[in-house]
Amino acid sequence: MLKLSKRLQTIADFVSPGSRVADIGSDHALLPVYLIQSGRVPSAIAGELNPGPFEAARKQAADAGLTSKLQVRRGDGLSVLQPGEADTVTIAGMGGSLMSGILEEGFLAGKLDGVKELVLQPNVGEEFVRGWLFKRGWFLAEETILEEDDKIYEVLHAFKYDEAEVKERNAEVYDPSFLMLSVHQDKGASILEKMGPHLLRAPKEVFFKKWRFELDKLGRIVAQMSQSDLEQAEQKKQQFVEEMNVIEEVLQCLQTGKPSSK
Repeated sequence: MLKLSKRLQTIADFVSPGSRVADIGSDHALLPVYLIQSGRVPSAIAGELNPGPFEAARKQAADAGLTSKLQVRRGDGLSVLQPGEADTVTIAGMGGSLMSGILEEGFLAGKLDGVKELVLQPNVGEEFVRGWLFKRGWFLAEETILEEDDKIYEVLHAFKYDEAEVKERNAEVYDPSFLMLSVHQDKGASILEKMGPHLLRAPKEVFFKKWRFELDKLGRIVAQMSQSDLEQAEQKKQQFVEEMNVIEEVLQCLQTGKPSSK
């Protein structure tokens, strides 16, 4: 049986057993091949736009003897799906802005009709994906964060329920009161969207590592902007400084369980 990377295995473990899966941007179709081989799902669709990865996915399916269970389709985003064909959609390995755009286009075209589960792994811009899920009535059930080959990844797991239930559940998930922030409490919802409500509630060491790295990166940007005399640069610098202050306070609250004194 195919052996997955830590990142792909994490995604696979989130997929509900017995579901019909559509893996969008499937690359070499490693994830759907594993899901079928392991018996976790009965069938899958692998969607890929670019010719190289598309052919690689077709070869992977053929070599595994799964052409009757794994359909490899060429197309852009969710365009490869027909409404009602999949219970679960997985999308991984792209930026959050692009991912949320693919989801929105698919939603507007009815491609997500019948889909009850999303497993999403944006490389960056996770807040765009969380924002889309919230806007379009998906319940963010769980998240995890992991490191592999010196890269840090977040995986988001969401479900579709009736509107009232999703609204009630998301209200609990996105309640920022547990952070006990001081001056930034009004920004609580946006902080949860940016940093991850579940990740914030049970932070791992890799979570702190990610945001310490982000602080270092923002600090370098602020230092560069300090050398500019342009008013626009000064305004942007202040935005970055404020963002750094918010992140620093959140990390302090998580580590001490107390609001910041500043």
